[in-house]
Amino acid sequence: MAQRQPPLSTRLPPLICGTATFNNQYNPDAYALPTTAIVHEALSLGVRAFDTSPYYGPAEDLLGSALNTPFVHQKFPRRDFVLLTKVGRLSGDEFDYSAAWVRHSVQRSLERLHTDYLDAVYCHDVEFVSPAEVLTAVTELRKIRDETGVVKYVGISGYPVTILCELAEMVLEKTGEPLDLVMSYANFTLQNTRLASIALPRLEAAGVGVVPNASVLGMGLLRRKGVPIGAHGDFHPSPKELRAAIQAASAWSDAQDIKDNRLEKVAIRWAFEHWLHDGASLGSSGDPASGIPWQRENTEKYGGTKLGVSVMGVSNVEELRETMRVWRGILDGLEDGEKTAVDAGRGLDDRTWSLQRQRDVGVLARGIREKLGDWIDYTWSSPPPGFVNKRSAPAVPVPLLTPAASPDQLPKQVVVKGGSDLHSMPQT
Repeated sequence: MAQRQPPLSTRLPPLICGTATFNNQYNPDAYALPTTAIVHEALSLGVRAFDTSPYYGPAEDLLGSALNTPFVHQKFPRRDFVLLTKVGRLSGDEFDYSAAWVRHSVQRSLERLHTDYLDAVYCHDVEFVSPAEVLTAVTELRKIRDETGVVKYVGISGYPVTILCELAEMVLEKTGEPLDLVMSYANFTLQNTRLASIALPRLEAAGVGVVPNASVLGMGLLRRKGVPIGAHGDFHPSPKELRAAIQAASAWSDAQDIKDNRLEKVAIRWAFEHWLHDGASLGSSGDPASGIPWQRENTEKYGGTKLGVSVMGVSNVEELRETMRVWRGILDGLEDGEKTAVDAGRGLDDRTWSLQRQRDVGVLARGIREKLGDWIDYTWSSPPPGFVNKRSAPAVPVPLLTPAASPDQLPKQVVVKGGSDLHSMPQT
């Protein structure tokens, strides 16, 4: 029997580096991305959690390769960072939530990520399968957790917040144990805040531990240039009318006499900052990556309260550095943020700048939302009308998973030897 873990909210950092961008949907060639440099820089900047999935093309392999390097082994013990991955989604129209496939997928992720345990595993895009299939997969992941310890925490992810709530409630009712985490994407943004208004109260009542908010740009919808076009062309499920409304709002923002008024800059800051507060009840108190050198942190410096958890996605080192600058500016503006800014070497001027930026972003965000009008809280269908799961699941022979040590018992360096086309709705 594996050792029971403390609540995930005490370990998970409030900022997670997502790797959905490490694929050919958001970018023309995932292998041309500086993924190792991104991961190393993220760790150096204090990021201590990475989210991935077998469904994100080569993302697991690329992340695993970046982590399986002397730089990481020498400076960042495995127990000091969190790895989250997923099971169940194989391709755009193939899902397999069977117990055999869940075990196969977990074993494969362990090998790809060069680790002997996974901190958290989601059932990926649960709206595409039946509740019974979700229950099967959750039950199997918990069985792996209890028997071997190679999975520490179990959750679900997806897009429609009402379905996520219904499934979280079902899991609690059927098993007597709540989910450790539930992640949604593109549901707490400048355009859509249903994750807070609809989902959060129900998920809290269902006993869910943590609710990360992913894809704060709505899968690239909230960008001046429009949705990203990768090797697979235009994947985004949003209607042309919504895109036009967002471009009109972007043009309005560009015309304002406020520095850094580009739509995506406003959208990222607004979502991070508001979810930090609005998502705090189902947030976390792990290392906030405030930038204090060589210090393992938690949220005690902010009054000991939890902070809402966000997932960021970047495609190059400059995007990462800019995102971290925004994140740390938000932290500097929190209660006791003045001390944090000083301790991190940024100084009092940075806190003053952060508070002014907060006001500027508030002005721009209100105007953008006014321009969006009836498109506020619009959501697209997931799965799309007429969707059919094309997976015919053969039996998958899977060896028993090897028990893993508790993260607190691991040695400083742990090295264990070790895709398909994406659907129109990936997530970070």
